[in-house]
Amino acid sequence: MGHRLSAIATRTGDAGTTGLGDGTRVSKCDPRVAAMGDVDELNSAVGLLLAFGLPQGFAWQAELVAVQQDLLDLGGELSIPGYSLLKPERVLALDACLQSVNSGLPRLQEFVRPGGTVAAAQAHMCRTTCRRAERSVIALAEVQAVNPVARQYLNRLSDLMFVLARVLNQYAGRKEVLWDHERSK
Repeated sequence: MGHRLSAIATRTGDAGTTGLGDGTRVSKCDPRVAAMGDVDELNSAVGLLLAFGLPQGFAWQAELVAVQQDLLDLGGELSIPGYSLLKPERVLALDACLQSVNSGLPRLQEFVRPGGTVAAAQAHMCRTTCRRAERSVIALAEVQAVNPVARQYLNRLSDLMFVLARVLNQYAGRKEVLWDHERSK
């Protein structure tokens, strides 16, 4: 892995550039930096979801902790062009978790309005933040090589956050609030 930070206030970014993990400097507006930042923001959003305190015995808490580790791996991967850390097995793990979480939910007949419990609302924030990170990684992949596992992982993770939001509301005995498509007629 590239350079580790030993000092936080280095002042090297004052001119609008930042260092990548391989030591090269790029603009803070570089698509790689945008993708790294969006993945970092997503990791913070997942951390907030965990900090809100999931229900006692919530079966997928350990998976969310693993997701944070994966997102750190992905950030490291993005920080070094051509480097791969995120493994395809983690996409398979998200697939398995997604199938398990979704299996106890009723079929949707309408769009879900984000909300419900605080934890469920934060899971929706994780979902939308994840979609933005996915778009940033795709934009980066259009101009530079990116491990395809990164795109797959973020796509699955956003789906998982959606079903986790549904499960968190169900767990709390809250009914889902659905889009009222008749409202505007």
